[in-house]
Amino acid sequence: MEHQENNNTGKASVNENIEDYTKKQESPRAEDSYAAKQETKAIDFDSRIPLDDLKNAVSKLKAQLGKVIVGQQDFVELLIAGLLSNGHVLIEGVPGVAKTLTAKLFARSLDTNFSRIQFTPDLMPSDVLGTSILNSRESEFEFKPGPIFSNIVLIDEINRAPAKTQAALFEVMEERQITIDGKQHDLKAPFMVLATQNPIEQEGTYALPEAQLDRFLFKIEVNYPDVEDEINILKTHHERKGKLPINEIETVLDPKNLADLKSQIREIIVEEKLMHYIANIVSKTRNHSHVYLGASPRASIAVMNASKAFAAINGRDFVTPEDIKKALNPVLAHRLIISPDREMEGITAKEVIEMISNSVEIPR
Repeated sequence: MEHQENNNTGKASVNENIEDYTKKQESPRAEDSYAAKQETKAIDFDSRIPLDDLKNAVSKLKAQLGKVIVGQQDFVELLIAGLLSNGHVLIEGVPGVAKTLTAKLFARSLDTNFSRIQFTPDLMPSDVLGTSILNSRESEFEFKPGPIFSNIVLIDEINRAPAKTQAALFEVMEERQITIDGKQHDLKAPFMVLATQNPIEQEGTYALPEAQLDRFLFKIEVNYPDVEDEINILKTHHERKGKLPINEIETVLDPKNLADLKSQIREIIVEEKLMHYIANIVSKTRNHSHVYLGASPRASIAVMNASKAFAAINGRDFVTPEDIKKALNPVLAHRLIISPDREMEGITAKEVIEMISNSVEIPR
């Protein structure tokens, strides 16, 4: 009986912390912060889940990438959140903004297998997944795995491959397995796809199908650095004197540690009222006048999982409305198709997401 009372007291304490935090975020000053920079602020509470190892791992990952990558803090944090959420990430940006380099350095910091696939118009599904080859000695077919059989897979210029090759990724991204000649082949954990694409160049490219876009947890838009960051890039490049940047990166996380951190993320508290908040926002994308195709229930799950990762990265074992708001754009923007007439008017998915999130009451 005494043990049960202690448990109830602990739960009440956690709920009080969540309510106190939510009230602070609902002040006008906090809402201005959402609109300005969408920053998540760390607040110290006694945590129900020990998050010290996770915070240390995140700090080490950021430190390793910071040896080479100048600025791009949001890009790096979203990559880490995607990893902890067991999701795939689509990276979009013009050439020369370190999309591919950052993905390679990120993979290098993990003690995992890495492969890179350059997508081209003549690439076939078997070039990615693998194929069955006749073993003349045994007089039977043997499966030869393709480059997708790795832990961290970088797909460079994903929108250069035709629809047939794009469709080959559906099963492997969603189910972490492939089926060849009626036989199922499982991929080893962890498995994460990092894909890059150029939003400007149209010649020789193919639009990604909606079913594939929906399988990416995040779409990260990488913009040009500001002048100060670009000066620092020049300094860093000059001081490196021709040395390869990837050789500066050390391994800081292995598969076992990563699995432990992911299990902690799954234990992060999400109150039911916040689940209602997520569902209300996502469901409104399906009947908004500016939207031709809204987000699926998979998107709701993605928002929740990403919110858990943001909470844990900031040292909390419970999700707040601020975590959810931070997840909305990277999770939802690539999943929405804006109505053609509204798109002609210049309306963007991000603007629609902001309209919808502002129309949904923040849980108290």
